[in-house]
Amino acid sequence: VVSTQSTGGYPVMIKASAGGGGKGMRIAWNDAEVVEGFKLSSEEAAASFGDDRLLIERFIDNPRHIEIQVLADSHGNCIYLNERECSIQRRNQKVIEEAPSSFITPEVRKAMGEQAVQLARAVNYQSAGTVEFLVDSQMNFYFLEMNTRLQ
Repeated sequence: VVSTQSTGGYPVMIKASAGGGGKGMRIAWNDAEVVEGFKLSSEEAAASFGDDRLLIERFIDNPRHIEIQVLADSHGNCIYLNERECSIQRRNQKVIEEAPSSFITPEVRKAMGEQAVQLARAVNYQSAGTVEFLVDSQMNFYFLEMNTRLQ
């Protein structure tokens, strides 16, 4: 049984949890496409990564991929550095990075940086890392992942 209730409805993106490079990704616009996409994505994920686990998230049309660098130490200090836009991609892999992003506003930049710092503090992070977000056309941003390294 697959539920899209927590994503806010359709469309949704079905993704391989162990994935990368777009493998195991499908967009579903209705219940029938979720069932079919779930089957195909889990098969592709198992073949590509040896792991058929999937996740479902809100699909964001024409997203911007924005990354924020964070630096945190063992004394509770944590800062963010300005963002990089990584929206120019080929096969879901970054091709060009632009810094700063020409898309986001100073207010969105600050809010994203503050969210990145809150995330690092919430998990007692102590190093340099990269927090990734997707930003929609209305400048709403959504956490994507955190990499425990600079990218």
